Amino acid sequence: MKKFLALLLALVMVFALAACGDSGTEATDPPAEGSTAPTEGGDTASGSVYYLNFKPEQNDQWVELAELYTEETGVPVKVVTAASGTYETQLAAEMAKEEAPTLFQVNGPVGLNNWKTYCYDLSGSDFYGELTSEDYALKEGDEVLGVAYVIESYGIIVNKALLEQAGYTVDDIQSFEDLKTVAEDITARKDELGFSAFTSAGMEGSSDWRFKTHLANLPIYFEYQEDGISSTDAIKGTYLDNYRAIWDLYINNATCDPSELTMKTATDAVNEFVGGQAVFYQNGSWEFANVTGEGKLSADEVTMIPIYFGVGDEANQGLCTGSENYWCVNKNASEEDIQATLDFMYWCVTNETALKAITGGEGAMPSGGAGMGFAIPFKSAPESQNLFVKLDAEMTAEGKTPVSWNFTTMPSEEWKNLLGSKLAAYAADQTDENWAAVVSAFVDNWAAEYALANG
Repeated sequence: MKKFLALLLALVMVFALAACGDSGTEATDPPAEGSTAPTEGGDTASGSVYYLNFKPEQNDQWVELAELYTEETGVPVKVVTAASGTYETQLAAEMAKEEAPTLFQVNGPVGLNNWKTYCYDLSGSDFYGELTSEDYALKEGDEVLGVAYVIESYGIIVNKALLEQAGYTVDDIQSFEDLKTVAEDITARKDELGFSAFTSAGMEGSSDWRFKTHLANLPIYFEYQEDGISSTDAIKGTYLDNYRAIWDLYINNATCDPSELTMKTATDAVNEFVGGQAVFYQNGSWEFANVTGEGKLSADEVTMIPIYFGVGDEANQGLCTGSENYWCVNKNASEEDIQATLDFMYWCVTNETALKAITGGEGAMPSGGAGMGFAIPFKSAPESQNLFVKLDAEMTAEGKTPVSWNFTTMPSEEWKNLLGSKLAAYAADQTDENWAAVVSAFVDNWAAEYALANG
């Protein structure tokens, strides 16, 4: 009897394998709506995905999505997240390994130039077919080497309740001079009010990118606009006086002494803002889930205004909007891993659960945690529930001009790092001599780093 049962079991297994073994790359019935089954084609179970993630603030969400995908498809997905400011270095180190990332990120044309020899052509993939516009693709001739998977905005996040306690509304702030007037008045009454104008402008590694990259975008943007260009090998620094003016405003009307900034982190800034210690906080749409929700501020208490710079038509200036998050697939990976990676990417931008996690806010993750709150340029994307994303759309619809992300043309990470160190030194000792060092780091080092990167 035991022999009969064993034989019967063996026959069942043979027939089961025979039923499955014919799948290969043949066309199959489309997955049911809401299914997590990959649809790019190929035997993805024989491959795996290694995603080197650029954004530390979304590490937990990506890990959770990866685990869900593996659970439902059997395809291993590893997520490794680089520490803030270390992505290029870590990418170089990981690409040298036998088990290199199959999915990685570049920040735009300059980043692509460093890694284009590693980039798989996405033009024929189902994933690329989901993109709403080819404007979100990085191309080399007819090849699509990178695709922006998220469109983001940044500006100055405002605690409206605190601003009203100080006697103002956002309607009172329509220019740099308005912002300066309000901030300096709050500083003058700081002890009376019980809060400061700005959060700490931390120059520690988790926070300094807000100023050496995002704030530094403004003088680049306005110079490019004036000169009618989209990149340059020699920045002139036309608007660095404006850069100094807003940097002075940030650091001299904040929660801490400027000499302490090298020790202040990104966590310090968000805690100060959520804790009601400051009215203004420069950051982006990705911070929505970090400043709102249970135990934080309500969505009704916050808004975002442009980073007014004292240049151009400020009344019609919008938020800084663009992307430095372009997905690329490692063409040196095995065919199985490339296919597995393409399938995972397709799932991320078409699957109902994944889309909710990527675009949603509070409670959007399968675990009940906050979603990523992204605006994504794909056909199946639902309307974002991120207030800051909606504000950007409203401003644009009203005819305000978004400030484009030109920091993707910065010549190197080394350029940013030197600028950051000089900004910190100037903050601690605000002399003309120390600002001249900032100018040199911005202008002279731009030409030097561009020449180094481009031979």
